[in-house]
Amino acid sequence: MVTGINHITFSVADLSSSIWFYRDLLEMKLHVVWDSGAYLTAGDTWLCLSVGTTEPSTDYTHVAFNISEIQLSALRNRLQQEGVEEWKQNTSEGDSVYILDPNGHRLELHCGTLETRLAKLRDTPYAGLVWCDA
Repeated sequence: MVTGINHITFSVADLSSSIWFYRDLLEMKLHVVWDSGAYLTAGDTWLCLSVGTTEPSTDYTHVAFNISEIQLSALRNRLQQEGVEEWKQNTSEGDSVYILDPNGHRLELHCGTLETRLAKLRDTPYAGLVWCDA
């Protein structure tokens, strides 16, 4: 049985610019670096950067990271100053910013939880929504 996410790996073209983005801009913790990669963490989430060919998705597929509302407010200004591209505007529950990393990977920085999303769906359900648990 699957019990959670073990780690997320992003292929990156330039390791140093990707480390700067994740460590210095998003303030993830850098643990180790080697010639073709690095390991970082965001809370309990393990992130691997692996040098290679990058072919990011252009659909809605993305990784969403937790962030507090206060931290997001401050970071949003810094992202704009650094010229980080936004790929979508938030239209759902909880404040979010949708950004591209230096390799074009789609990220979301999100304030909220599954519980807050489900509570919102009770008030404003999606078209065709079916509750699957009692």
